[in-house]
Amino acid sequence: MTAELLLRAPNRDDEATLRQFHEQLRAEDFSFLLAEGSWDDILSTIAREARGIDLPPDRVRAEFLIAEVAGQPVGRTSIRYELNDFLFEFGGHVGYAVAPEFRRRGYARQILARSVERLRTAGVTDVLVTCDETNTASARVIEQGGGVLDDVREVGDGPAKRRYWIGEDYGNPQGG
Repeated sequence: MTAELLLRAPNRDDEATLRQFHEQLRAEDFSFLLAEGSWDDILSTIAREARGIDLPPDRVRAEFLIAEVAGQPVGRTSIRYELNDFLFEFGGHVGYAVAPEFRRRGYARQILARSVERLRTAGVTDVLVTCDETNTASARVIEQGGGVLDDVREVGDGPAKRRYWIGEDYGNPQGG
């Protein structure tokens, strides 16, 4: 029996593991932590963004949550409760990652499903999720979860972004 995947806020005990994930994913040109500085600075930024207070002009209220299975962090999600221009074009409502050693176990799909559930609870019915055009694994996760490709947008000198919308029937076996 597979242990349940939970989403939770990061804490002091997570620093070494999450910094290790950050370094592993940096090699893939992906930022795991989304904040810089001392661990206290990072935790403070995460808490402030989750409450939506004192945000820089380019940020929106967002939860940064650790995906954990049987007490072990396996990945993370960033859940954005509104979209600014950048997020509408390229970033979406949800950004998720699974550490390399935990991939191919269904965790990405569970992280995305739990993230969409949280957005639904907050009143967001149509969820935008994006991935690099070259990230076929993420595209497959989004499509298997009910994501419908809207378009592909060029991003300056980086890889193009595939933009998917997940409607209200996400997770409904008859709807996707």
